Amino acid sequence: MTNSRLTDAEILETRLPVRLDRFAIRGGSGGDGAHRGGDGVIREVTFLEPMRANILANRRRVPPRGIMGGADAQAGRNWVERTDGSVETLAACGSADVEAGDRFVIETPGGAGFGVPG
Repeated sequence: MTNSRLTDAEILETRLPVRLDRFAIRGGSGGDGAHRGGDGVIREVTFLEPMRANILANRRRVPPRGIMGGADAQAGRNWVERTDGSVETLAACGSADVEAGDRFVIETPGGAGFGVPG
């Protein structure tokens, strides 16, 4: 799955033993400004069998910065929710061994705002 290609749920679920439970706009994640930054997305993927999940992302520690008076966007976040209720936070570049029923949540960063909000 890639962020730039926005892999269709049907393709993802056909090629991998996963179920895409949620693919939605991450409302409010874009920075405010005369021209508001775009919102990121949220993907929640449940694994149907044991495997290793990897992520290679950016803007997890430092959010996209607003310019010309625009506000910063929200940084991205990634984590694995285990069937036992525990949560493992993953860095921008990370891996996790997962079991059937574990869920991977990816929140992509929003876009930064441009210009002083009016």
